[in-house]
Amino acid sequence: MLRPEDFFDLSRLAGPFADLFDGVCEVWGAVPRLQLVLEQFFRKPGKVLGHVEPGAVLVHAESIFVGRGARVEAGAYICGPAYLDDACCVRHGAYLRGNVMAGKGCVLGHASEFKNSLLLDEASAAHFAYVGDSLLGHRVNLGAGTKLSNFGLLSEPPAGSEPGRTVTLRIPAVSASPLDTGLLKLGAILGDGVRTGCNVVAHPGCLVGPGTLVYPQVALAKGYWHGGRIIKLRQTLEQTPLS
Repeated sequence: MLRPEDFFDLSRLAGPFADLFDGVCEVWGAVPRLQLVLEQFFRKPGKVLGHVEPGAVLVHAESIFVGRGARVEAGAYICGPAYLDDACCVRHGAYLRGNVMAGKGCVLGHASEFKNSLLLDEASAAHFAYVGDSLLGHRVNLGAGTKLSNFGLLSEPPAGSEPGRTVTLRIPAVSASPLDTGLLKLGAILGDGVRTGCNVVAHPGCLVGPGTLVYPQVALAKGYWHGGRIIKLRQTLEQTPLS
């Protein structure tokens, strides 16, 4: 239920993408491995095999890989380490803050921010998204304005104290007690084929099974959401005449 293979088709993964899940039991265990896997990959300098338009900014270019047919548009800002596989598109205004891995054909879009996250093949966050400490499966599509928040309001520790609260999950089908992820920051884990409507907000620690559709404007609470479902917000609209 919480294994990587419960969310993603691991048989499609190769190279550093396969390495990311090596030895991982609970799926969120891949999140802190992003930095390690990229550090290992960039023991050899990065390469730009695709097209980077003038005006794009690449910081720590020695730890940035841009695959064949990939395109980085003017105005994009990429801070390595970052691995962008073949045919990726990083659009104008995208901001990659480090430890980002994107598979073949991914779209990292305008005014969207990515940090310590994975996008598997053909995943798309095309407009005004925040993707932090998150894992997106194959063909995941984030509607405009989707935010995958990664840090709770009460997680910040007082000055001079011990580190803040780690993200815990209540999943009764797995454990009667809260599961401690051990992570100070955890965004969303969206299985293959998950799609969100516009302006969805996922609270820190959302796990969504493959194929689920999340309708617009839903605030998705942390925890486990089954695959193959529709999650919708019920609302009542009222019309009254102008006085």
